[in-house]
Amino acid sequence: MPTPLLQVDAFASGPFRGNPAAVCLLDAPADAAWMQQVAGEMNLAETAFVSPRADGDLDLRWFTPLVEVDLCGHATLASAHALWETGRLATSAVARFHTRSGLLTAERAGDLVELDFPATPPVPAPPPDGLAVALGATPVATFRSRFDVVAEFADEATVRRLAPDIGALARVQARGVIVTAPGREFDCVSRFFAPAVGVPEDPVTGSAHCALAPFWAARLGRGELRAWQASPRGGELRLRVVGDRVRLGGRAVTVLRGELLA
Repeated sequence: MPTPLLQVDAFASGPFRGNPAAVCLLDAPADAAWMQQVAGEMNLAETAFVSPRADGDLDLRWFTPLVEVDLCGHATLASAHALWETGRLATSAVARFHTRSGLLTAERAGDLVELDFPATPPVPAPPPDGLAVALGATPVATFRSRFDVVAEFADEATVRRLAPDIGALARVQARGVIVTAPGREFDCVSRFFAPAVGVPEDPVTGSAHCALAPFWAARLGRGELRAWQASPRGGELRLRVVGDRVRLGGRAVTVLRGELLA
């Protein structure tokens, strides 16, 4: 049977902005090798696979074109949006996803979708060998989160003008490299590079903000923040730190609907 498939721009103010994710709406769990092939065919930062559970919750897995990942924000937002839009989940219902990072939820909060994710606060760490050369600039400080290297810069302009050596960044022993600085119009700005998992630069990265939210909340002394990811497509995130969890708020728009035949 054909599999419904949507492409959704997440953390986006309109179509062709934010971060695109493919969402496959399955009737039952699928084989991991097949899911990886589909993700390679979609060739987006992430392809999400959603399947129903007997208890009424949902299973959710995420794949880049190269690997399965443990946590992905934009494809979770896209999955919830797809479920509500197709009527597989009532618009008033909370989406409850069982994932490799535990139970994650998504719910409507005004005109936003708000995700409940685990915080991954970064801790000070020496820079990996060759990081400054790979980025083309020297961070003022470096950190490690559960998944990534975090490189702090003094100002937004430096983050925006970075033109890193993607091949060199692929050799960094981490899922990816987050670069961040205080923002002018936003509380913080960032970019995210993850060539080691097949994503040279991710347009908007929810999971990176599981590290950035507690980092900047501590720096700025408040638990609610507005963040901008300064990729070419760009995207805004609303962040709330609640204990050891991060609430990630953003918008989504469907740009494509179809059926996967293979």
